Amino acid sequence: MSESLCVKDLCKTYIVNKRQNNVLKNISFVIEQGEMVAVMGPSGSGKSTLLYSVSGMDCPTAGNVMLEGEPITDLSEKELAEVRLRKMGFIFQQMHMLKNLSIMDNILLPAYQTGKKERSRQEIKEYCLELMRKLGISDIAENDITEVSGGQLQRACICRSMINQPKIIFADEPTGALNRSASEDVMKELNKLNQEGTTIMLVTHDMKVAAKCSRILYIVDGVIKGELNLGSLKNAQEISQRERKLNNWLIEMGW
Repeated sequence: MSESLCVKDLCKTYIVNKRQNNVLKNISFVIEQGEMVAVMGPSGSGKSTLLYSVSGMDCPTAGNVMLEGEPITDLSEKELAEVRLRKMGFIFQQMHMLKNLSIMDNILLPAYQTGKKERSRQEIKEYCLELMRKLGISDIAENDITEVSGGQLQRACICRSMINQPKIIFADEPTGALNRSASEDVMKELNKLNQEGTTIMLVTHDMKVAAKCSRILYIVDGVIKGELNLGSLKNAQEISQRERKLNNWLIEMGW
């Protein structure tokens, strides 16, 4: 298995009121292709800052990030934007979509922005419909974003994250704004994508979400304090056992 993401000695420092705040402190880890890794930790521990720093959405103060062996830390903002558009997918707790576009057009927009010549607009549209069918939302393709449920909207966000066939998906609390039923549906779809080979790194405070991931990194005060390897989720019967194992480990970590 080859490396998807390699992070070495990553630091992030903010200056607030002339005081230095070291949010991330020499963080190093590797995510292999096809892994689904959760980042957990108490509020203010640096989880989201880590996600944004390794995905190029924020600029780290020091350290290196490699995506499939290619360094991205020193790229220009324009070059980073291209990498994010073409090689990464993003899912957020707040489901940002354009109000003047239909659900389907919101999903299609990143693909049209790439200007790729390898796929025609018709091929892109067919792939979009295939993604929507997979996630059970093809019937809301022409709806406005105000005409669907939170769970449907988040599944549309997953489709949008996949439209350019990214190497890796970054998700920041992807189920945080959903009820338990919708949360389980979204995680089921993320697990399917992962089983099909998509690498996923997500931040979550939800133990039930993390238990469905293959590995968990626990961060406290900007430092990775522990790591738990649960292995890939093979079937629903494993979930209770995985949750118990994770719960015991989180207690040991001081959760």
